[in-house]
Amino acid sequence: MNSLILVGGGVLLVFAGAILGYFARQSIAKRQAGTFEQRLSQKADEVQKESEALLAKARASAKQIQETAKVEEDARRRALLETEQVVLKRETALDQKLSVFEQKEKELALSRERLSLEEGKVEELKTEALQKLEEVGQLSQEQAKEELLSGVQARYEKDILGKMRKLEAEGQERFLGRAKEIVAYAIQKTAVPQAQEITTTTVALPAEDMKGKIIGKEGRNIRALERATGVEVIVDETPEAVVISGFDPLRRHIAKVALERLIKDGRIHPARVEEEVAKVQAEIEQQMKEAGETAVFDAGIVGLDPKLIQILGRLKFRTSYGQNVLMHSIEVAHLASALASEIGANATIAKKAGLFHDIGKALDYQVEGSHVDIGVRILEKFGVEQAVIIGMKSHHEQYPYESIEAILVQAADAISASRPGARKDSLENYLKRIGELENVANSFEGVEKTYAIQAGREIRVFVKPEVISDLQAQTLAKDIANRIEEDLRYPGEIKVTLIRENRFVEFAR
Repeated sequence: MNSLILVGGGVLLVFAGAILGYFARQSIAKRQAGTFEQRLSQKADEVQKESEALLAKARASAKQIQETAKVEEDARRRALLETEQVVLKRETALDQKLSVFEQKEKELALSRERLSLEEGKVEELKTEALQKLEEVGQLSQEQAKEELLSGVQARYEKDILGKMRKLEAEGQERFLGRAKEIVAYAIQKTAVPQAQEITTTTVALPAEDMKGKIIGKEGRNIRALERATGVEVIVDETPEAVVISGFDPLRRHIAKVALERLIKDGRIHPARVEEEVAKVQAEIEQQMKEAGETAVFDAGIVGLDPKLIQILGRLKFRTSYGQNVLMHSIEVAHLASALASEIGANATIAKKAGLFHDIGKALDYQVEGSHVDIGVRILEKFGVEQAVIIGMKSHHEQYPYESIEAILVQAADAISASRPGARKDSLENYLKRIGELENVANSFEGVEKTYAIQAGREIRVFVKPEVISDLQAQTLAKDIANRIEEDLRYPGEIKVTLIRENRFVEFAR
């Protein structure tokens, strides 16, 4: 019983303690909540004060910015107004000048009209005066002019001839002396040796029985050689020699070299012939390329197309009157460059034009046209500058001279071709050329006799003094020179000397 009371009392005590603890916690929680609310309230006050301070500071800054912007805007407005005033002043000045110019233009137009009217009146007065003169003199203007000129010529013919001869002599002496100095100096500077390289068409044989090997059984060897090279091999009665005939000197040279190697080797049959010809052709192509490169290097020219250089190298196997054309072209390049340097012309253009002036001869056996026209087409195809083409195309006076370099190239070509030993000619061609020169001069009326001298470099023409006057003699000399240029082909230049003289013979007895 006591234990139950004790248990019941313990339970009541526990329950009472729990209730008291609950109320105690509630009281503590209320006190803590009140403290936290106070803190939040303090924080809120502090934040409000800071925000008000920032807002005040921002308002002050905004006000300052507004004031500054207003000041800058006022300054810009003042500057804009000043600029507008300046522009207005300039527009006003331009309007005034424009009005002045318009006024002057109107005055000039009126002046031109008045001048045109005055010129018309002057022309009318001239026409009227000429008509009156023609009526009074009973001669037209042209007739009066012809009579006046003929009268003056007849009256002062001796004086005119004397002055003409004096001026010509003085001018020729002065310019000839200077020209000789320039040419001599240019030739001295030219270090190109003059070589005689004649492409022969005769092949020597070691023995007469070699002709049979060359011909072969039923002629198959010689036919194979002709088919492979494009030439004709002539085996005649000439002892220990055969002749190669063809229009292309390069083909003749290939055939010559191939035949010489076949003769040296001794094995001659169609397959061997074709093999040797192909080998020689390849070697010749390489030789032409090397010759072109050597020529360009010797002339000091760069930037050329390799194909153009190879075409230039073909001139190594081309001759003109026995003169190697490639050596001649190099010499002309050096001479033209030296002449250009002496007189202040473009030495580079003159050098290129001199080097390429005969390049058409490399293909003149394959392409129709003169070697000048062929050369022009070649240079145009490879994009050579127009100044070089103009400089090279007039060296035979086929085209008019368009530049000083063209004249220099023509002079250099004549110097290189006409120097002693430069060219050779056969007796038949020499006699033919001499005869043609004399026949051209003898075809003119009033010519008594003609002599070609100095290997055809000069022709002396004697005229009948009773038929040809001194003035007519001068004109006749020019006409003969022009006819020679038009009708004949010749290397270098030909001097025409016309002689008119009176001889009076008396006998004293």
